[in-house]
Amino acid sequence: MKAIDEAQTDRLPKFDSLRQQAFLELWKTYDCLKAEEESVFGEFDISSQQYNALRLLKAVAPSSLAIRALGQRMITRAPDMTRLLDRLEDRELIVRVRRDDNRRVVEVSITKAGTKLLQQIAKPIRACHQRQLGHLPDEQLMQLIELLRAARNP
Repeated sequence: MKAIDEAQTDRLPKFDSLRQQAFLELWKTYDCLKAEEESVFGEFDISSQQYNALRLLKAVAPSSLAIRALGQRMITRAPDMTRLLDRLEDRELIVRVRRDDNRRVVEVSITKAGTKLLQQIAKPIRACHQRQLGHLPDEQLMQLIELLRAARNP
């Protein structure tokens, strides 16, 4: 089989469709953005899913959320919510309490240590987002947000 040289690759169809090109561009972008964000989370020994859970719990503090409600609000579905919460609880970043009126329901709330960790992460995450998207003017960011929302809701 004859190898294709670099000059010939320009003549090959790169994508099956415009939709495929858009999807692959989105995927490449996600991979670039995710890698940089994960390096920030790594400095704090936390995953993006754990960060998301803590942010959601901080938003309802001092109240709590049932585990099911927390799972439904997560950006990405955590395949094992129990294990994710176990890790946060081991670090005393959250507390879980079984409801008295319905023992099947477990509610989760953020602790002071969890809030403090979010405060420590805030500046590095803002700097990360600035590096990732700071080159785009606000108008383009708003267009991007609208397009991404539209893509999620066909």
